[in-house]
Amino acid sequence: MPSALNYSGGSPLSLKVIGHNAGTSMDGVDLVHVHFTQDSPRTPLKMQLLHYGEFPMPKKLKARVMKLIKENKTTPEEMAIVNIQLGKVITDAVKWFAQKNNFSLASDVDLIGGQGQTIWHLPLPELFEGNQSRAHLDMGEIAIIAAGTGVTSLGNFRVSDMALGRQGCPLFAALDSLLLSHPTLNRAVQNIGGIANFSILPRGAVEECYDFDTGPGNVFIDAAVRYFTNGQQEYDKDGAMGQKGKVDQSVVDRVLQGPYFVHDIPKTTGRETFGDRMAEDICDEMLARGATPEDCVATITRITAQSLADAYERWGPPGGVDEIYMGGGGSYNSNIIHYLKERMPNTRIVPISEIGIPIGAKEALGFALLTHECFVGRPMIVPKRTESDRPGVVGQIQPGKNMYRIRQHVAQFWGDFPEEEVKCTTEMILLPSLCNS
Repeated sequence: MPSALNYSGGSPLSLKVIGHNAGTSMDGVDLVHVHFTQDSPRTPLKMQLLHYGEFPMPKKLKARVMKLIKENKTTPEEMAIVNIQLGKVITDAVKWFAQKNNFSLASDVDLIGGQGQTIWHLPLPELFEGNQSRAHLDMGEIAIIAAGTGVTSLGNFRVSDMALGRQGCPLFAALDSLLLSHPTLNRAVQNIGGIANFSILPRGAVEECYDFDTGPGNVFIDAAVRYFTNGQQEYDKDGAMGQKGKVDQSVVDRVLQGPYFVHDIPKTTGRETFGDRMAEDICDEMLARGATPEDCVATITRITAQSLADAYERWGPPGGVDEIYMGGGGSYNSNIIHYLKERMPNTRIVPISEIGIPIGAKEALGFALLTHECFVGRPMIVPKRTESDRPGVVGQIQPGKNMYRIRQHVAQFWGDFPEEEVKCTTEMILLPSLCNS
């Protein structure tokens, strides 16, 4: 094995990746087209966002998946069919994305990777009754994606992380720290999707980052809006419905005493804990006491907002958070943002678009990075405050027609670099985005 002293060097790395994410809200598939470059294994990784888009989830399939999760009753037949259908949706999304932005899957994309639709996420079995064990299931078959696009495709990142002794979520502390770690400021990157999560980035320490799920993000709000509009409206646009209601603080306080909220970190969650049924039960209880639908939405929105502020106080870094960068659909909800600003008056709260990343793109961007690093063969930064500090390359690979070419390219990049010196990426340069969104 050659030593670091006589490493002769390989050729520069250049891979274009489509990252995709079908979030807990199930409103669609977020997609990014990203160009990763690196001069050598010892120089910073460079990342440039080329395109961003959102592909709507077909309503019929969304209803089928939500019913499957909500009722928690299914058959092997149903699971097999849904897995293939979701794979086809992601394939359609990728093709639409390339056509819309006028680039070629054959010549402008080397890898496709991301999360299919989460069907079941059970990271904390102790919070459930019965003989449960830690488990996770995404659906969106990567063999369908690779065959349908011709591009080598990756998935199962969450299960891979879980196999290393962690909870499989949120998975984005490494990306957030590489993007936004600051020498003198404590920062956080807040995502409000169906489930809300944030990464804490302590000042001056790229590898000291940690992340966790705080609880419901949009999932309760969306469920309440669907409930009151008979499915005609999917979400509370800009918080307009909640803004007209009055918060019942007694309901908020009771819900926030629930087992997940008081559980220490590390912790992650999903619809299994915070599903539509729970939101509907809260609404029914409030309606029985004379509340309006707007009061219910306002109260459920406050559950999300207050759980975020409480989590920052309990698990934030010493000295508090100086800046929060917001992403995800819930970042548009004025009721959440105003509450956070009231509770954290000394914290600068801004959209992540300030650094050139569209608000809805961040998690798809995270999967693009995970895809790239998996195929290159590098582990990711392991977040602190998790059950296991065991590093590992996460993700599974389904070869496409381009597999030989890109495998050879990566081998040439590494050259005779010593295997024992392959470490996680700790320095990344974000190049100016070419994305108009």
